[in-house]
Amino acid sequence: MTTTQPQLTDFLPTTRREMQLRGWEQADVILLSADAYVDHPSFGAAVIGRLLEAEGLRVAIIPQPDWHGDFRDFKKLGRPRLWFGVAPGCMDSMVNKYTAARRLRSEDAYSPDGRHDLRPEYPTIVYTQIVKRLFPDVPVVLGGIEASMRRLMHYDYWQERFRPSILVDSGADCIIYGMGEQPTLELTHRVLDLLDSRHPDLAYDDEGNALLTSAAFRQLIAGNVSTSSLSSSSSSSFSSSSSSSSPSSSFSSSSSHPSLVPGGFPAGPFSPIPQTVTLHSSAASIPGGIRPDDIVLHSFEECLLNLRLHAEDFHLIEEQSNRYEAQRLIQQTGSQWVVVNPPYPPITTEEIDHSFDLPYTRLPHPKYKDKRIPAYEMIRFSVNMHRGCFGGCAFCTISAHQGKFVVCRSKKSILREVEAITHLPDFRGYLSDLGGPSANMYGMKGRNQKACRKCHRPSCIHPEVCPNLCGDHRPLLDIYHAVAQVPGIKRAFIGSGVRYDLLLHDWKDEALNKAAADYTRELILHHVSGRLKVAPEHTSDTVLSLMRKPSFRLFHAFKRRFDDINRQAGLRQQIIPYFISSHPGCREEDMVQLAIETRRLDFQLEQVQDFTPTPMTTATTMWATGYDPDTLQPVFCARTPAEKQTQRMFFFWYRPEERRRIEQELRRIGRPDLLKQLFDNETYKAHDPHKAHETHKTHKTHKTHDSHESYSSLKNKNHKPHKKK
Repeated sequence: MTTTQPQLTDFLPTTRREMQLRGWEQADVILLSADAYVDHPSFGAAVIGRLLEAEGLRVAIIPQPDWHGDFRDFKKLGRPRLWFGVAPGCMDSMVNKYTAARRLRSEDAYSPDGRHDLRPEYPTIVYTQIVKRLFPDVPVVLGGIEASMRRLMHYDYWQERFRPSILVDSGADCIIYGMGEQPTLELTHRVLDLLDSRHPDLAYDDEGNALLTSAAFRQLIAGNVSTSSLSSSSSSSFSSSSSSSSPSSSFSSSSSHPSLVPGGFPAGPFSPIPQTVTLHSSAASIPGGIRPDDIVLHSFEECLLNLRLHAEDFHLIEEQSNRYEAQRLIQQTGSQWVVVNPPYPPITTEEIDHSFDLPYTRLPHPKYKDKRIPAYEMIRFSVNMHRGCFGGCAFCTISAHQGKFVVCRSKKSILREVEAITHLPDFRGYLSDLGGPSANMYGMKGRNQKACRKCHRPSCIHPEVCPNLCGDHRPLLDIYHAVAQVPGIKRAFIGSGVRYDLLLHDWKDEALNKAAADYTRELILHHVSGRLKVAPEHTSDTVLSLMRKPSFRLFHAFKRRFDDINRQAGLRQQIIPYFISSHPGCREEDMVQLAIETRRLDFQLEQVQDFTPTPMTTATTMWATGYDPDTLQPVFCARTPAEKQTQRMFFFWYRPEERRRIEQELRRIGRPDLLKQLFDNETYKAHDPHKAHETHKTHKTHKTHDSHESYSSLKNKNHKPHKKK
């Protein structure tokens, strides 16, 4: 990581001139990014670019190319030797642009000065189709959250219809889904071997240098080309710059069956590349054919006719996305077949250290001088310590993208990054976050790794905490204490969401219970900036069960502990809860009870969200199909804008302009008895609804986080999500 003022050549080149400064005539890989180029490990395009650069490739990046007119931005760097990579952004483009009410957001968090006009909707599709028009023989590889969450049939909330795999819509050659280091490196090594093979489908420049073509690439990913690189060796292909090892590291990336790659294929030159999605013209052309252990989903067309089938499919999709040893998924769409190869096992601590220790400048490209990039401002002084989340929340895409197994950086790697931050311009000694997808999952894993390898559960803590989970907070406390000793650090705040259920759980181990209590006290006394944000999400146990969140009783218990610690220390800090309205299973009566419950707790809610159906979540599947994928039982959903707005207004029961609307709604649904619980006698007179005042204030929109994905994606990118958390 660079700690001095970087030069232009310290960034990946974005123009022909910057390539010439490096002495390049041609790039090996060109990345098309829908985000501004920020050379930071929280921005996915920078991570993949730096990773390939470390393997000796010449990587250029075109950030936010103009998709109008003559497409000159797409042409300016010429043809890459290997492929174009499409990185549509750290957030789903539609969530990034629109609120849950489908209104334009106030700004684009990943664009300079928050401008909305620098990225198209669905950049994965738009960029790919332009590149295929200009360079039809060059492979296009998709990555990022947008393609990852749309790798199979999915519901598009903004188009209000189901869509097939984005591979079908875009015309790309391949998707790399999830966190892409391992499949990207394996694909790279196989491609480089292919260039040395004199394959008849390769192209050649005037000097006789081999160029990859779509035809040769598709032969490679179909398993029809022999290369010397083996999938089973890909985990060792990380050129780790760190020999450090963390005692709290998560799971090894080596397979329990070293002779097999994920999916059960023999490791070898013809084996499929794990964690990729490919498209095939017939069942016969699928590598290895359809095998007995493949999971063949219902076809896209069958699911359109019977939405219950899609709910049934999604249960399998989610299950396989979170398994250590997963099976291959296959879905027919028209005459084509989408094949999702199983994910790699989680990477090792050494490998994730290498990814974070690459020579990022940690700054926006100089082209953005004097411009503000909102997402960068949020994370510029933060440190992501791990990836993965075993919470399994129904509305969240983090586990679908990063996996449920937590992978941790070493203490040395984290401290190296903290030390580098202290040398950044404008740093004043305060870290905005030491966290991850969840603040306090660092170092947590299963005691019995063999059991974890066979586990089918999407969550390790719902409906009950798995007895195999070791919830030890001591490694995290050790990190906090070490960071506090770094010269230049005055204080490190925790901005990531805290799982208070992990703090309150009885671990049946005195040392673990003490560590959880110590962590709680350390967090509240030393890492809160006055307001601690937590996410109970709802108060109804019925709704919380569908969300896969713990009972609200635990929030009460945590709040008591929070208040006690503050009182003992003479502090007056606040706890700020996040809640969601219109989640599947939530009815108006549930929102009334939420209002009553939060009123009793003396909360006037600020951080609230209206449920946004985003691709590849259990909650979205419920919302789009009307069925719970886990039980296939019908689920009530508030779908219309009026229904969603009605639920949302109960958050703001304390506003005078909302009270008359709330009273009218409770009378309409036959629950006027709840009015006396919500409003005290002085403000509620049980008046005749026909004697309403003629003048009434107009309802104003409260500033909210109306997408759970938008909140979590901004702070959890190595990346997201989405999601969501």
